[in-house]
Amino acid sequence: MANPLISGAPGETHLLLGNEAIVRGAVEAGIQFISCYPGTPSSEVPDTFFRLATEGKYTFEYSVNEKVALEVGGGATLAGALTLVTMKHVGVNVAADPLFTLAYTGCPGGFVLLSADDPGCHSSQNEQDNRIYARIAGMPCLEPATAQEAKDMTKAALVLSRELGTPVLLRTTTRVNHLRGPVELGPVTELPPPAGFQKNPSRFVPIPAFARPMHLRLLDILEKTRDIACASPLNTVSGSGTVGVLASGISRAYLADALLEPELTGKVKVLDLAFTHPLPEKLIESFLDGLTRLLILEELEPVLETEIRALAQKRGLKLEILGKVPGPMPRFGEFSVAMVGDALCSVLDLPAKVHAVCALDPLPNRPPNLCAGCPHRATYVAVRKVYGDAAVYSSDIGCYTLGILPPLKAADFLLCMGSSISAGSGVAKAAGQDVVAFIGDSTFFHSGITGLVNALFNQHNLLTVILDNRTTAMTGHQPNPGVDKTTQGDNPVRVDIEPLIRGLGIQHIRKVNPLNQKATLKAIEELKALSGVRVLIAEEPCPLFARRAYGQKRTQVAYVAADCDAAAKDGTCGDCLNTLACPAFYLEGGKMAIDPLLCSGCMLCLQVCKNIKARKGDAK
Repeated sequence: MANPLISGAPGETHLLLGNEAIVRGAVEAGIQFISCYPGTPSSEVPDTFFRLATEGKYTFEYSVNEKVALEVGGGATLAGALTLVTMKHVGVNVAADPLFTLAYTGCPGGFVLLSADDPGCHSSQNEQDNRIYARIAGMPCLEPATAQEAKDMTKAALVLSRELGTPVLLRTTTRVNHLRGPVELGPVTELPPPAGFQKNPSRFVPIPAFARPMHLRLLDILEKTRDIACASPLNTVSGSGTVGVLASGISRAYLADALLEPELTGKVKVLDLAFTHPLPEKLIESFLDGLTRLLILEELEPVLETEIRALAQKRGLKLEILGKVPGPMPRFGEFSVAMVGDALCSVLDLPAKVHAVCALDPLPNRPPNLCAGCPHRATYVAVRKVYGDAAVYSSDIGCYTLGILPPLKAADFLLCMGSSISAGSGVAKAAGQDVVAFIGDSTFFHSGITGLVNALFNQHNLLTVILDNRTTAMTGHQPNPGVDKTTQGDNPVRVDIEPLIRGLGIQHIRKVNPLNQKATLKAIEELKALSGVRVLIAEEPCPLFARRAYGQKRTQVAYVAADCDAAAKDGTCGDCLNTLACPAFYLEGGKMAIDPLLCSGCMLCLQVCKNIKARKGDAK
């Protein structure tokens, strides 16, 4: 059955995830090339393109990191292909170098960068606001607030980029990426095949003599785009009065809901700003005319607030501007309808609304945890047995970062994607401490290889543990160069990590299945006794992925023997629970038990506790 994201007819309405709507918008624009590095909250966009690749008229690839994704996409647009590159907000940090140059050279085929920001740090190490990248790189910026807008603005961004020959930033946030809403489909554009790269060194080779006029060209395009933003139907004005509200991004949706309250309806003049950069100054000046007070709603940094304050000062406008400096809106986290409603009451000098609190019993806390049967748990247990608390554990970005939790306690610091080896090297060199650097297979290919080369070249002294679970587990089991299978079939060009490392010149390498604790402990003890750069490859598939891709079935489950007497006096269990903390474990009558529905059958616990046994289990 054909997927409506590819073959849906104009006028059809479908309930779509924001990320699915972005896919449809790209298809309607005639998208020809997509590259990415997956990262929540953007992951469903490339995953959907990957899944539908046999139906669509486009080329798609998972790249090894965001910089490579942008460079590959940059080459595609230079060859005339309409191109979309997707990543999460921190990925743009990795891709910034080629991005800035692409803004100078321009993009003949059209080029949109999807930056999925994450206010509230739902799945990220920071809350950075990538609208600032649009300003410093010189890119137009569009910010959808609904599923329909996610579709429409993706298409608009791609069309605008192709017309102007300049890259465009499509800035979403977690709420926009993951909301669901009705989306009316539009027609699909059929573009001619890419014309191929047309040689023009003065335009495409940014040596200093050429880069200077490139910059002037970019500034001219931005001024032209400012006029386009002023006239764009994406920006709308509604309501009336002397109190105005200017909102961007998902804040526009919160504002729309807040204004449904009877005491707020019809009380303010609203500018919904979706085409946010370059700032549509003439439109904003017209909107500000007659206002005495303005509330600016934008999540994270006061980007628009700063620009509009400067505009008002330049034009000599006399009005009170409220936002984040000094308030009433915060400079961190997500907004909500209630928060926006309270701010509206404040600027309208109305009594603050009392929000009813649902009097339900609080739900139990469910902190994230490594899955039952996760091979990373087995690796951490073995490393901790050999190194204990004496070593410094350098961690990285992946589901294995959950090794920070007790009793594993295998993450002492973390800087960014691919940093564990490099940062761990710095600790070892500066202070002479024992360092164990943990890094996943996908992260190793992303940006860990260079850190390992640097460690070898500079003769650092650390143990690197590569946690190879045969997939990119944290973001949805996307393939990476080291996998042998994907959910779509075999990988015919697998890059094997062990010979790759040997090719670098590293001599001290061990490869183990971490679920074999005896062999793993032996390998770690051998590596600890050595010095210099040492690598342990802990290879075992993620059990969730193994069921999907390998068809792996569970053949046995663990249980606690009836005569187990390991219950501690304080009501907790003994070594099995305190060492592993497997999600399948629970306490029953002060003693440890194992939930057969959650047990994966990995049998790691049998190697830790003599009171745990195995029995045949139903395949699942």
